[in-house]
Order: sequence, then C-alpha cells, then structure tokens
Amino acid sequence: MNAAPLGMFDSGVGGLTVMRAVMRRLPRESIIYFGDNARGPYGPREIPEIRRFALEIAAFLESLGGAVSVVACNSATSAALLDIQRNCSVPVLGVVEPGARGAVQATRNRRIGVIGTRATVRSRAYQKAIHALDAGAHVHSRACPTLVDFVERGEVRGPRVEEEVRRYLAPLKKRGVDTLVLGCTHYPLLREVIAREMGEGVRLISSDEEVAREVEENLVRRGYLKNSEEPPTYRFMCSGDPEQAVSLGRIFLGPEVERVEKVELPLGGWRPWS
Repeated sequence: MNAAPLGMFDSGVGGLTVMRAVMRRLPRESIIYFGDNARGPYGPREIPEIRRFALEIAAFLESLGGAVSVVACNSATSAALLDIQRNCSVPVLGVVEPGARGAVQATRNRRIGVIGTRATVRSRAYQKAIHALDAGAHVHSRACPTLVDFVERGEVRGPRVEEEVRRYLAPLKKRGVDTLVLGCTHYPLLREVIAREMGEGVRLISSDEEVAREVEENLVRRGYLKNSEEPPTYRFMCSGDPEQAVSLGRIFLGPEVERVEKVELPLGGWRPWS
C-alpha cells in the first residue's frame, strides 16, 4: 500500500468528471486536483502553448508527491501526454486512448464520431488512437468550441444549448455514426442534450469510467491500492479565481469541493523538467 495521493489536472473544472468516476471506483484514494482556470480553456490555444502549460503543471504535481498522475483534459492529453510520460517519475494516464478503446468496442458499423475542442480535433489524437485499434474504422471529427463556454457558465440545458448542440452534431448524424466520443471532459454534463439529439441508436462514449479502471489496474499492479479504513482527502488547487472554481466545482463534482487553493503562476516558482 502507498499513502501517496493521485494527481489530476485540467484546464479548468472539466476534469472533475474524471475525478468523480475515480472517486466512485476507488473511494479510499486521496486526490490532488489542479485546474488551470487562469489560462483555460485550452481548446482555442496552439499546441506548443498547451504543451508548455501541461508540462509545467505535471512537474508541479510531481513535486507534491503522487502515486499516479492523470491528465484529465483532452487538449492537454493530445498535446503533451508523451512528453509528460517521458519525464515524470510516476505513471501518467491520459483520456484519449481510453475513449478511443471504448468507441472501437462499442461501434457496430465502424462509423465513429468525435466531438472536442479545436486543439483536440486539430491534433487528430482520436483518429490516431482509434486507427491504432481498428485501421478500417471511419472517424468523423467536429470541433465544438462554444460548448465548453456553456458548461463553464453552468448552462447545461435549455433552448440555447440545444440549438448549438444540434448545429454541431448535424454533420455527424448525416455521416451515419453509431458511436460518438465526447472528446472533452466538459461534455458529460451535456450528455442528456447530446443523447437526445443523436437518438437512441447512437452510443455515447466518455473516458471517465475507463480512466478510473486503468488507474485501479495500475495501483493494483504496483501494490499501491489503499485498503485502510482511513477516509480519503481531496485537495483542490487552481491558478485563477478560487471562488469561481468552488462554484463550478460543486456543479461538476459536488459538495466535496469545499475550498480551492489559489496557486500563483508560475506554479510555486516550479519549472518544467529541463
């Protein structure tokens, strides 16, 4: 057993959907969560800039100690996962490969849709991950930049959201996809609206549950899974407005988000690995 917490980060609060899945599956594990809300969302930014931010945060979390790190952000996973894995002293998991694997297992007609931020779609990370598992799959991607803004405002239903979702999903419906990857950790909060628009015959895939399973497998394999009766601790940090992080965090996760620590940029004077 290892007393070290799990480390997770995202460009804001979207990664809390992944944290929630990990908490459900691993209720005894302590978690440190960092949301880069001063610089998020990452989707509109260029890949090199996202990579720099992600490396900085990963190095900072490593300095706090941890058993496993999770890049709970599709844009950061797409831009920086391999670089973080090469430098980090603990295992690092992303959210793209688990989502791709779930999609390949779920599809019946091998027509898979992917919605995500501009950065995620531009990186073609999901296409690469899906084709690594099934080279014959047809992958149709669509950037949906404004959906993150709706979720960050706490607006997850209503006519305006429905209209925007309908506009984004129309081309994918025409392509006849039978599986849709929610390629942004914000999108599970829009699941109800997206599911209704796509219809009953389309499976929706998000990475959160698959990531939680992989975290568990990694901890078990290394003998780090906690089995004590001590209650877990959850520590939340952000780079921007902590009050906003608390308010949105409670929407995404729940009452566990009691307090969020403000960490000034650069992160505690920490620099990425050289």
